[in-house]
Amino acid sequence: MQRKIAQIKSLISYKRILAISAPIMLGSAAQNVVALTDSVFLYYVSEVDFAAIGFVGVFYLIIAAIGYGFSKGAQIFVARMKGKGDEQGVRRHFQTSLILELALSTLLFFLVYNYARYIFSWFVQSEAIMAKSLEYIQWRIWGIWFGYLGIALVSFYTGLARTRFILIDTAILATVNIFFNYSLIFGKFDLPAMGIAGAGLASTLSEIVAFLAFVIYLLWDKKLKRFQLMAWRGFDWGIFLSQIKLSMPIVAQLMVGLGSWFIFFSIVENIGAHALAISNLARIVYLCLSIPVWGYSSAINTLVSSYIGEGRKADILALIWKTGRLALWSVLLFAVPVLLFPHFFLYPLLGSASPGLIDDARPILFVVGAILFFMAVASVFFNGLTGTGATRFGLWIQLINAVIYTILIYAVVNHWQLSLV
Repeated sequence: MQRKIAQIKSLISYKRILAISAPIMLGSAAQNVVALTDSVFLYYVSEVDFAAIGFVGVFYLIIAAIGYGFSKGAQIFVARMKGKGDEQGVRRHFQTSLILELALSTLLFFLVYNYARYIFSWFVQSEAIMAKSLEYIQWRIWGIWFGYLGIALVSFYTGLARTRFILIDTAILATVNIFFNYSLIFGKFDLPAMGIAGAGLASTLSEIVAFLAFVIYLLWDKKLKRFQLMAWRGFDWGIFLSQIKLSMPIVAQLMVGLGSWFIFFSIVENIGAHALAISNLARIVYLCLSIPVWGYSSAINTLVSSYIGEGRKADILALIWKTGRLALWSVLLFAVPVLLFPHFFLYPLLGSASPGLIDDARPILFVVGAILFFMAVASVFFNGLTGTGATRFGLWIQLINAVIYTILIYAVVNHWQLSLV
């Protein structure tokens, strides 16, 4: 009995969980990295630009989340096929995910490019915020094809539990985005000064470069030869529909969650540009400090699904508990110093442009800290549930909470007229 317990513990070690999760911590947060970079540079343009990117940035995160949600279904299937040793199944699910992401990105490009003003008009009252948001999205939406296909590649490698290059590719994405943000927002290196439109173009260019880098790596990767990824056996409607069926509740979860966040920024915009700017600063801190949670959450999807494929269902709960503890300690390690000493950490990036904004945002940051504490463990359990394939149950959990959350936002701002805290 003791030998069996020791064997199980070795199979689900902290080292194994951390080895898979660490690269995903940045890789799974690629869109967050882009959004953060855009926000930091636009902070130095004007408070209106900074406020606008808080609104339109969340809108684009919803667009990105649709592709990410559908890729999660493929990731779960790839991990399960790998656990079963079904190499043909791995190939067919990967190829199907590429087709699905390409079709989705084409549809969403058409909708956003043609109807962005109509969509924004439902949420934005300020003409200045509206104009800035449209400037950004008209350039940003061109990157959707490369972003979605890149997400398919990330989910494939995550499903195989081979996550090292994801970290490298995200570093490429961030580096290119920083260079073009600086160049196109402020007009450096003989490039035009485009302001917030330059941030949108910079993000699109960075996604193109990151996607091409990933394709080169995929073609070079000798370990993938056994899957024969270039061998086309025809389109499989059964796999296509199974991925959609598994992914739809995940997509709905993400849209409900981020949608309620989008509504939050829309309602805060009614208070004024300064309140929206404070909220965007809190969003930046939240996105930075929650990066470890996204890594562990994505890793638990793969690990749980792989365990099911290997017939090791009895080990799943212990695996989730270990991952939850790692997530909690990682968040505390990074979050506590930042929340206690925000000036020390934020002034090098943001202090010189508007020193008072950090002071005004400090009470909000303590709220962010409380959110992160509960989110660290809850997100791992929630994604562990997703990894088992019980995505519909997860959707109900997300939907009920989002409805309560949205009602409270509306009541706090429009009815009770309480403070931003």
